[in-house]
Amino acid sequence: FKNYWKNQDATDEVLDDEGWFRSGDLGLLDSDGFLYIKDRKKDIVIRGGENIACLEVEAAITEHPSVLEASVFGIPDERLGEKLATVVSCREDQMIDEVELSGFLASKLAKFKIPEFMKFQTEKLPRIASGKIAKKQLREEAVSTIGK
Repeated sequence: FKNYWKNQDATDEVLDDEGWFRSGDLGLLDSDGFLYIKDRKKDIVIRGGENIACLEVEAAITEHPSVLEASVFGIPDERLGEKLATVVSCREDQMIDEVELSGFLASKLAKFKIPEFMKFQTEKLPRIASGKIAKKQLREEAVSTIGK
């Protein structure tokens, strides 16, 4: 990989001084040497010095029987750096609220990992062309709704 076509800023973000490509993927090696990709560095929220994996929080949220899918992301916060927010798609006729979900998550996650801002809807979450949840769009909508 030499560079991104006509995009030096993007190239500078992923190539270090020695030319090593930094994909942003986070993984682990097992005892047999197999690599497992677990998350993306961009999907780690740093809240007041604590690293929070969005994937872990999303997995806990989707354990709730009323939840179809969820997206968790960081939003800017002056004091903590970032705070957690989530958009949750609920099953038809099974809408839940912040109190119910927070109570459910209390036994599954540390308190600092429970999202402070929650939006609930019955519509499926928006997707990008590859079929992945449009997390960037959801984050932008949350920031504009909540404010910085």
